[in-house]
Amino acid sequence: MTGLVPWAGQVFREGESDGGGLADALVAEHAAVFAYGPVGAWLAEDDAETARDAEEAHRARRDLLLLTLAERDVPAPTPEPGYELPFPVTDEDSARELALLVEERVAGVWRAALPQLAPADRELAVTALIDAAVRATGWRQSAGVTPAVVPFPGAP
Repeated sequence: MTGLVPWAGQVFREGESDGGGLADALVAEHAAVFAYGPVGAWLAEDDAETARDAEEAHRARRDLLLLTLAERDVPAPTPEPGYELPFPVTDEDSARELALLVEERVAGVWRAALPQLAPADRELAVTALIDAAVRATGWRQSAGVTPAVVPFPGAP
């Protein structure tokens, strides 16, 4: 099993793909989709709906990346059969904590991808970074973490 969502700048699967930052982002999106399974299982009502929306957003971005890489004839990294969670998810608090961690790490991967990307792909990366940062802010608010907004989303 692989760790859930690697920190930005970490090599994911060296040599498997030449998709650069988009391939790295795809690996992060695969892991994010996986993570929202245990997250959603522990959340109630509004937070559960937020988790479903977040999972759907990661699925949509994953699918877009798969199509983009296929159109460029770049082999896409495949999802792992399973991911090791960084800590047990046993209640609503730990579910929120995992959701926040996932969004922070996904934002970091997209931020790290920016310098590697062609200008045409940078809009996708910035949009994905902003989306993850907004979701992370929501999870901080839900968990009562202050400050809820960080100055440089995705920064190491």
